[in-house]
Amino acid sequence: MIATKLMHSLMIIIVIINTVNGNCPENEKETSPVVTITNTSVNATPECVMPTDCKAWKELGSKQNGVYPIKPDDGPAFQVYCDMETDGGGWTVFQRRQDGSVDFYRNWTDYENGFGDLTGEFWLGLSKIHRLTKEGSNTLRVDLGDFNNDTAYANYSTFSVSDGSTEYILTVGGYSGTAGDSLAWNHNGFRFSTRDNDNDRYGGNCAKSHIGGWWYNNCHHSNLNGFYYKTSTNNPQGINWYTWKNANISLKFSEMKTRHNN
Repeated sequence: MIATKLMHSLMIIIVIINTVNGNCPENEKETSPVVTITNTSVNATPECVMPTDCKAWKELGSKQNGVYPIKPDDGPAFQVYCDMETDGGGWTVFQRRQDGSVDFYRNWTDYENGFGDLTGEFWLGLSKIHRLTKEGSNTLRVDLGDFNNDTAYANYSTFSVSDGSTEYILTVGGYSGTAGDSLAWNHNGFRFSTRDNDNDRYGGNCAKSHIGGWWYNNCHHSNLNGFYYKTSTNNPQGINWYTWKNANISLKFSEMKTRHNN
């Protein structure tokens, strides 16, 4: 126990010294990098590395929900909201709807880069979701709430999003939960669509007709980026998860999050 505490203190000291000396990449200086000691030689240079996701922060001992910096690959670091409580914690949240304060009827560039506020309503961005899920095995969790304060969830043991060159194809499967499967059933294998980039199989534009951006097929059984109705209404343009209600009842809350399986 004492040795563990001493090692933790040593790592913090090295972080401070390393940052002051300018040994960390510039984009990591402002986001509290963590040191990984991979070479114990006397002459070794400490290496600054950012945790790759919320699960990595959890494993380092972080227990509070909130905004954390991550660096999942060789690209630039970015901030995410971490759910450290639900089902063991360590979830990197990439979508949240809760009050209709953010307009989700956006163009392709917005959905690719992300929009909103990490502590409120937001979409993290397809490019970042790809970076989070391109390696290894990942789980997707979808948490839902209605206007009667009832809740449900859907878990998928397989989840990834391809890169921009293939227009962010959704790969999802292995459902379990209480909300029913409204995602893999009709959206697995489809490219993302927005009002200005139509990739669905429908004769028209699903994103336009359903006021959102999603992995539409012809058109949907889920539409979590749809229009935020502030009361419960049966409307396919709303925030829908069909299998929970067996109807397109607009929901009050949705949150999508991912976590590495290994």
